[in-house]
Amino acid sequence: MALRFGPDVSTTETDYGTVLLDQRSGNYWELNPTGTLVVKTLLDGGEEAAAVDALVTEFDIDRPRAEQDVTALVRELRESGLAS
Repeated sequence: MALRFGPDVSTTETDYGTVLLDQRSGNYWELNPTGTLVVKTLLDGGEEAAAVDALVTEFDIDRPRAEQDVTALVRELRESGLAS
């Protein structure tokens, strides 16, 4: 399922990944390059499987680990209220 951030969430890319700011609470999260790739893929309309494929290709990690990482990140973003 594609990912969508709420209207109160700002994103900024840095040299080290992406920073997410929840303007409602003032909390921020820093995504490393793998998290950034996952988020970009999903925000561009890709499914979680496409994000897994991107991680496997770009970072040369095994598929089961990539699947775990994508699932965990998406779950955390949704549970924190940053994304739907």
